[in-house]
Amino acid sequence: MSDRPIRLKATDAEDLSVIAACLQDAIVPLAEMRFFKDEKRFVMLVNRFRWEQGRDTDLAQRDADFSDASAGEAHGEQRIHSGLCIDHVVAVRSRGIDRDKPGRFLMVMTMGLDGPQTLNLLFSGGGVMQFEIETLSLFLQDFGEAWPTQWRPDHALDLATPVKGRGR
Repeated sequence: MSDRPIRLKATDAEDLSVIAACLQDAIVPLAEMRFFKDEKRFVMLVNRFRWEQGRDTDLAQRDADFSDASAGEAHGEQRIHSGLCIDHVVAVRSRGIDRDKPGRFLMVMTMGLDGPQTLNLLFSGGGVMQFEIETLSLFLQDFGEAWPTQWRPDHALDLATPVKGRGR
């Protein structure tokens, strides 16, 4: 388990799978996404769940161990602010995302290539952003301090599971 912030670059499908795993369950404010057409760059700021923190117990045992509101902190569940930059972007399209509601939050499920010039970013609820790219070049970097969270994403239910009390 590492407390060091991540700093990753992807230039091929294997690299991309690592970044996709790090971004899984990241919360993305719609207002924090920008396409800079003249620079051929797309950036977004996210609230990333730190899956890389690793757990020694399985989910059932972990849930049984959580007996008070501080349990999330004791087990090391954390989130951290991160920035994703996608370079060499020619066009951005979206489906299932209401861009007229900038206060809305999306949750990243995964990302992957659909051919050499198409990168897809999938969100829970069926939203998709598709990037037409000249070449694959992404950069993900954490910034600031991580903070404890009481909410652990739960894919069996496609929900965030509260430990106890209110999540952060």
